[in-house]
Amino acid sequence: MKKSVTLSVQARDVSKKPNDLRKGGVVPCIVYGNKMENTQIQCNGKEFHKAFAEAGQNTIVEVDVAGKKVPCLIHAVALDPVTSAYEHIDFYAVDMTKKVTTHVPIVIHGESPAVKGLGGVLLTVHDELEVSCLPGDIPEAFVLDISKLENFHDSITVAMVAVPKGVEIKEGAETVLVTIQEPRKEEVVVVADAAAVAGATPAEGAAPAAGAAPAADAPKEEKKK
Repeated sequence: MKKSVTLSVQARDVSKKPNDLRKGGVVPCIVYGNKMENTQIQCNGKEFHKAFAEAGQNTIVEVDVAGKKVPCLIHAVALDPVTSAYEHIDFYAVDMTKKVTTHVPIVIHGESPAVKGLGGVLLTVHDELEVSCLPGDIPEAFVLDISKLENFHDSITVAMVAVPKGVEIKEGAETVLVTIQEPRKEEVVVVADAAAVAGATPAEGAAPAAGAAPAADAPKEEKKK
C-alpha cells in the first residue's frame, strides 16, 4: 500500500469572503463523498501545494481536521486563470474498503530505436488511464518502456501494460497508448529556369505567352537567280 500524504486543514471561516482568504494565503476547500455531508474547510496554500506535488490526484491525502483524519482524493483543483494561484479545492472522501474509479498518468521510459535510428516520431495517444481499484491500491503511474519500439508503426497497447494486482484498467486491451510514426517527407518544389522559359519556342499553333516578346521570323531561303 502506498504511503498517504497528510494535510492539516481547518474549519472554514464563513465570516470571511473567499477573496479575503486567498489574499491571506488561505485556500477555500470542500470535503464530500462517502456518505458525509458537504463540509466547508480551508487550508494554507503553500502546504496544499506541497501535498499536491507529492500526492497528485491518485494518492490518498489524510485531511486532518482538528485531529480527525479523513482519507481523501484530491478531486478538483480550480486555478486563477491569470495568476495560476489556487482558488478552490475539492476533496473526495473515500471508504478504504470500497473500490473507486480514478485516472492514473502514463510515464514514458527509455529511448526508441525507431526514433533514434530511423528518425521516427513518437506519438502519445493517451497520457493517462482510467482504473478501478481500492483507494490504497491506486498506482502512482503506469511506466511504458519504449526501448522495444524498433520500427515504424510499432505500438504499445493496454494489453502490454504491467498492471498491479487488484487494479482494473477500464480501456480496452487493444487500445493504443503510444506508437511510432514515419517522419513527414519534405515536399520538393521544382522551380523552372526563367531564362530557359523565356527563350523557349512555342509549339506550332500555340499562342505566345502573355507579355512575351514575339519570336523572330525564321530566315527565308534565297531563290537562285
